[in-house]
Amino acid sequence: MKSIFRTISLRRQPNRRTFSDAPEETYKFVRDRGLDHAVEREKNLRPLLSIKDLVTSEPSKSLPISVITAQRDSLRVPLRPIEFIRSFPSVFSESLPGGIGVQPHISLTPETLNLDAEEQLVYSSEDYKQGLADRLLKLLMINRINKIPLEILDLLKWDLGLPKGYVETMVPEFPDYFRVVKSRLRGCSGELELVCWSKEHAVSVLEKKAKDYTKGSPIAFPMKFSNGFVVDKKMKRWFDDWQKLPYISPYDNALHLSATSDESDKWAAAVLHEILNLFVSKKVEKDLVLHLGEFMGLRSRFKRVLHNHPGVFYLSSKLRTHTVVLRDAYKRGVLVEGNQLVTSRNRYMKLMSKAKKESNAVSSRKREDKGKVEGEGEVCEDEAKGEDDVVSGSEVEDEGEEDVVDADEEEEDEVDQDQSLKRGRRNTSPRGGRRSFGSLGSEERPHTRSRAGRRSLGKTGSQEKPRSGRNKVKLTTEKSS
Repeated sequence: MKSIFRTISLRRQPNRRTFSDAPEETYKFVRDRGLDHAVEREKNLRPLLSIKDLVTSEPSKSLPISVITAQRDSLRVPLRPIEFIRSFPSVFSESLPGGIGVQPHISLTPETLNLDAEEQLVYSSEDYKQGLADRLLKLLMINRINKIPLEILDLLKWDLGLPKGYVETMVPEFPDYFRVVKSRLRGCSGELELVCWSKEHAVSVLEKKAKDYTKGSPIAFPMKFSNGFVVDKKMKRWFDDWQKLPYISPYDNALHLSATSDESDKWAAAVLHEILNLFVSKKVEKDLVLHLGEFMGLRSRFKRVLHNHPGVFYLSSKLRTHTVVLRDAYKRGVLVEGNQLVTSRNRYMKLMSKAKKESNAVSSRKREDKGKVEGEGEVCEDEAKGEDDVVSGSEVEDEGEEDVVDADEEEEDEVDQDQSLKRGRRNTSPRGGRRSFGSLGSEERPHTRSRAGRRSLGKTGSQEKPRSGRNKVKLTTEKSS
């Protein structure tokens, strides 16, 4: 398991707590397998749905592969588009209209079209649109920014769950919440502006869960560390003191606090915690949330919060980027509170895995068939070798019967036999006798340990040195009988 090491350097200042009394301390942040899996399982989902939306935007529900290739970067396709599409045959279908020499056209399978119809029903449902409008309203009220550029919303479109053309379709349905206005910012096409402040919506998730909460009282953040993460006494003392600080609502503007103070640190953590709760999957890429924090004037405070509070926010390095995951929103790598859009995306991932399971089953069957063929060939070879060994061994035994064994050698053989029985060694196979004896007239040297004595019987006339005298006992007994 790999580990991420970060160094948090904090200079000591009067009346201020730090992670450690030392000016610099290194803390080991270990990976969370469950949260890493929650990030990695959506590896190809986003580019796949982007291609799906591009195909469904065509009247014919089909388009040439060259169109997808031209928009590869905006679609975030990790591979060559044709290779990516062929990786999911249960989602996309490929055809050659007009015969040979025409570029392949990509369309959707019937299963994908059914899932797309269900997804559009989710976007058009009143419950989902109302929930999305509430989340956008809360985002405009956080830190009392009141306005947010449309370009930033487009970057967070996937995480917020915004439908296609939300500016023209959804925004006009909630004129009491927000509206689109022209922006004075350079390079900005427009901004989503807050119309009316809602006191009912200006309540954070932690405030709702807290019992008997009064403004200005402390609220403890739920903390959970990865298995293997070590919290020493100094760090635990700092966390305990930090939890006892007054809770400042993320819907209040506390930019007047010193950016390096613990009070500001806890308020920035409350802002980031509330923002992540507004996202569909309770997670977002680090660069995107820092981009939003830069617009709010909280970029450096967000970075400090992510580094200092691994028990509240988990930073995953999967998918060649860093993803911020809200820990208390997940349990064993699964989202605690889902929604309609999350359910729809899970169905797409199930359809994507269907093709992988089928391909794995086919490859496993091929390996099994190949193993059976190889196994049958090995059995045939072993049988042929066994027959040759039986014939060779019988010939050696016949030759051994003609040898003259002295009385002294017989005594030595009896001693060797007793020692072999004690050691539990038994060798009654014809191959063993073949290894021990050479051709007629060869010299025998019992108890030798040279390499020559361990070689198998060679051609006729070659001198062999037996490995031990235990095989000669067999010949002696056979002759005496």
